[in-house]
Amino acid sequence: MDSWRVAVLGDGGVGKTALAVQFTLNCFVGESSSRHLRQYPAHPAPFSASREDAYRKQLVVDNKMCFVEVIDTAGQEEYATLRDQWVREGQGFILVYSIASRSTFDRLEIFRQSMRKVKRGDPIFMLVGNKCDKAYEREVSREEGAALARQFGCEFIETSAKTALNVERLFMNLVRALRNTRSIEPGTPSHQEPPKKAPKKSKCIIL
Repeated sequence: MDSWRVAVLGDGGVGKTALAVQFTLNCFVGESSSRHLRQYPAHPAPFSASREDAYRKQLVVDNKMCFVEVIDTAGQEEYATLRDQWVREGQGFILVYSIASRSTFDRLEIFRQSMRKVKRGDPIFMLVGNKCDKAYEREVSREEGAALARQFGCEFIETSAKTALNVERLFMNLVRALRNTRSIEPGTPSHQEPPKKAPKKSKCIIL
C-alpha cells in the first residue's frame, strides 16, 4: 500500500477544510465549523507547526489500496511564514480557489510560487475551483480556471465540498499523478516498473 501526504493550499475561506473533511469523513462543514475544527481538530497533525490540521483516509485507486494524509493549511497572510514548512511536508498539492471569489483566484500565483520555491523541480499539484454549487455567485468562469491550469501545467477540476461533487475524484486523480512520477523521483523505488532483466549477451562479427 502506497502512502501520500497532500497539502491543500489557497486563500482563507475557499473551502480547504471543507474539502479535507468531505474527503475523509464524508460530511460537510461550513465556514464557522471549519474555524472550530482548526481550533479543535478531530485529527490533529503530527507536526509542531501551528495552524495546520491533518486528515487521513484509506482508499482504493485503480484496484490498489493507498493511504492519503491531507494537510489542511491556513491561508491567511499572517501564517505565510509557516507556508514553507507545510509545502516541505507535502508530496502532492491541491491549489484551491473559490469560483465565487475573484480575489482568491487572482492570488493563486502566490501559493504556486511557494511550492516552486521549496520543492525542487516542478511540484505535482492540481488546480481546483471549489464551491461550484454557488453557480449563481460565480465570479470565475470554468474556462478561466482551465486556461490557468494550462498555464501552470497541471490538471484542473471544479468541486463542491458541500455536495461532494468531484471531491473523491480530485484526490484519486492526484494519487494517479503521484504514482506516475514516483519512478523518476531520486532514491524512490518504483511500484510500477517491472524488474530490469539482465542484458542478453550478443555475438558480434568482425568483417
